[in-house]
Amino acid sequence: MSLIATLKTALKRVLRPEPKPLTDFEYRTLPWIDKKEADIDAFIRQYGRKNDFPYDLREKLQFWKENGYVILEKAIPDSWLDMLWSEVEEVFTNNDKYAIKIQVDLPEYTGRSVQIAKDLPQNVINGQYIKVIDFHNSSVAAKKIMLHKSIASFLEAVFGDRVIAMQSLFFKYGSQQATHQDFAYVVSENPSHLAAAWIAMEDIHIDSGPLFYYPGSHTNQKFNFGNGIFFNGQSARDPNDFARFIEANCTALGQQRKTLLIKKGDVLLWHAALAHGGDAINNPALTRKSFVCHYSSQNAYRHHRQKPDEEPVRHTYNGADVFAHPFLKDHEDLFKGGEDL
Repeated sequence: MSLIATLKTALKRVLRPEPKPLTDFEYRTLPWIDKKEADIDAFIRQYGRKNDFPYDLREKLQFWKENGYVILEKAIPDSWLDMLWSEVEEVFTNNDKYAIKIQVDLPEYTGRSVQIAKDLPQNVINGQYIKVIDFHNSSVAAKKIMLHKSIASFLEAVFGDRVIAMQSLFFKYGSQQATHQDFAYVVSENPSHLAAAWIAMEDIHIDSGPLFYYPGSHTNQKFNFGNGIFFNGQSARDPNDFARFIEANCTALGQQRKTLLIKKGDVLLWHAALAHGGDAINNPALTRKSFVCHYSSQNAYRHHRQKPDEEPVRHTYNGADVFAHPFLKDHEDLFKGGEDL
């Protein structure tokens, strides 16, 4: 590079410096409910979908603001869950037919961490440390459950904006994942506009590796991976450092760890920054069937992450959207049983 070109590059950096990595959510971008001046009563008076939410909306919003989560008891009918789980079991049983993506976190497994179902041996796909990725693209029932009226109407209230479902995971067994906060790994265009649902597909047992969480931790100081609050290939610190920081912070603030022992059809909704993880599986014979979904808002997640330069194809249920997968068109709504729900 010539001296003139070098000077021009240096001048550009001075005039237009690289943005500093985020070390917290920007206050101006927070959902209304996360701001100090949030007035829940005033919001409820003008919220047009309060009749779509069959719980006490004021109570749930207040609890969310203080604790970073809510539980919706018996939100999803058992019959819906049974239909959906039968579809997931079909993929496990006849995996040679399907190109659905599977994440393998099995410690001794030497293959790629993300593969398609038909490339995995039966003993792996039916075992622990398996996540089915974005099965909602293949299933009408999964779409209808992830955008169920109770979930969509509550999260629209939280965001103050139309809800967009971003991604999903199915678990047959407990994840045994270390303490973390979702925003570090699941990134929307506005990181504070992120929430999740944990839908129990069966009654959860204490020895099955249940989810644990720290109420109130959503307001805690964020961890800096050395290059900001997101974990990526340039991060100087790792998920173990992240877990230690979060747990120490929660302990110092007197935030008590809770275990999630909910019943089939119950839904846990949680804030992007709620500290949580998966407990150890004390009884390997026990399953912990669950459907986990992540959500953002219309203004914070405009395009499918696999094709951010193109207007997405939308599926709409209950006033919320989920995008069709841009590259797996032959698998979109492969399982159509949910059309009758």
